[in-house]
Amino acid sequence: MKTWKTLSAISAAIVMATTGVMARAADDLSAARDLYASAAYEEALAALNRVRAAGAPPADAFTVDQYRAFCLLALGRGPEAESAIEALVVADPLFQPSANEVSPRVRTAFSDVRRRLLPSIIPQRYAKAKAAFDKKDYVAAAAGFSHVLTVLSDPDVIQAAGQPPLSDLRTLATGFQELSAKEIPPPPLPVAPPPVVPTITPAPTAPAPPRIYTAVDTKVVAPTAIRQELPPFARRIPEPVTGALEVVIDERGFVESATMRKSVNAMYDRNTLDATRDWRYRPATLDGVPVKFRKLISITIKPTP
Repeated sequence: MKTWKTLSAISAAIVMATTGVMARAADDLSAARDLYASAAYEEALAALNRVRAAGAPPADAFTVDQYRAFCLLALGRGPEAESAIEALVVADPLFQPSANEVSPRVRTAFSDVRRRLLPSIIPQRYAKAKAAFDKKDYVAAAAGFSHVLTVLSDPDVIQAAGQPPLSDLRTLATGFQELSAKEIPPPPLPVAPPPVVPTITPAPTAPAPPRIYTAVDTKVVAPTAIRQELPPFARRIPEPVTGALEVVIDERGFVESATMRKSVNAMYDRNTLDATRDWRYRPATLDGVPVKFRKLISITIKPTP
């Protein structure tokens, strides 16, 4: 545990130290740019040398060397300036400082070095691209040949590029670039997202209707009639007529529905069903709780004397 804590502390210290060095390097590079812009070339060069000594981050290293070359040219230190420019051209054959950033004299110095070096750099870049092609690394090869063709079109080398051996290299680079591009497999087709399956929300289940009890349910106390009056039978009949009426009595004691199970006659059946609307009962109960009940009522019509 102690060793782990010690290693953690050392790692944290290294990170903090590295962060501090990078921050100071960034500050020195910014200061060097300001000093160069104000024509304090000696001070700018000293700041740039400090950044190089401290180990400039890769993203800043090229900029440091670029401003060093500018300062050396401004100070008249020709051989050192030329060496600095050569390093920049080797690192990036396409680099040429902007006309808005430097004087025509500085751009001329860069052009002189580029005209001298590019004819030898181009075959090297071609050879590197050809080696990638031979290894079947067609992506790197295509990029390399494209870079060679771009450099061959640069104004500082355009005259030399029109003559052998560079003109021959242009032909070869063009052919190999096309071959490399053809060998690069196409990017994989995008994977179609899985189909969206709609979420089906089941319809809410309707609550079960209340049970309707009958006389067979012995635990149920049957309803008691409060008002249950059959309509009078207006016709004379020679002999008794029987019928049967079924009513469903709800939990409040009202007739919920009525059906003639055995007809007396059409008119009397209709009058009886109409009469049930006004019937009232003490509702049936189960364990003291009102429940629905189906009741069968027998109807007997006797002959009129």
